[in-house]
Amino acid sequence: MAVLLGKLEAGMHQILPLLLDRASCGFPSPAQDYVEQGIDLNDYCIRHPAATYLVRASGDSMINAGIYPGDLLVVDRSVEARHGQIVIASVNGEMTCKRLELRPIVRLMAANPDYAAIVPSEGVTLEIFGVVTNLVRKLSL
Repeated sequence: MAVLLGKLEAGMHQILPLLLDRASCGFPSPAQDYVEQGIDLNDYCIRHPAATYLVRASGDSMINAGIYPGDLLVVDRSVEARHGQIVIASVNGEMTCKRLELRPIVRLMAANPDYAAIVPSEGVTLEIFGVVTNLVRKLSL
């Protein structure tokens, strides 16, 4: 399940410093703390601002795809949904985040074996609301 938060507004850009060196997730390397450039997260995460909206994820059906409850999903409505992409869909009016499969049949797949596939059948309305392009997660401090 997903909660629609609204459309992104253009013109709200904040440039953040981007360090030259990458942060090692293994053993730390000697510090090279030079700033390479600035980065605007809007430019980094959003290609089509007019067609992009944010949705907060809820539930655990996509945890094996790296999407956890509370994650903020960046969704682009202008991207054509293709096989294997993670999408926001409406199934009989209820929004959900799932992986779209187009072959051998159209269905929405959870990334958690505890959940069954959603296979649209007669009388079920399935509408794709956009492709998830990025996510933002707050770490607990």
